[in-house]
Amino acid sequence: MSKMAELALEIEDMYFDERLDISEIAKRTGFPVEDITAYFDEMKDYGEYDESMDGDFDSAMASAGFGTDEDYGCSAEDML
Repeated sequence: MSKMAELALEIEDMYFDERLDISEIAKRTGFPVEDITAYFDEMKDYGEYDESMDGDFDSAMASAGFGTDEDYGCSAEDML
């Protein structure tokens, strides 16, 4: 793991596990309060998980450009 990744995990541990406030984290790490605040603000942007492409077959085929049978106006029964 890179040094930056380790530092990010340490900062997150201080905040979420130890429940330290941002000013205390800044003191312990030597980073400005603004940088710590910006880091957590940036984390919020990545917090939403999009489940629309969850890895199932239909999602994968739709991603590859192949729609479902319903998209093409037929079903498995029509193929018989």
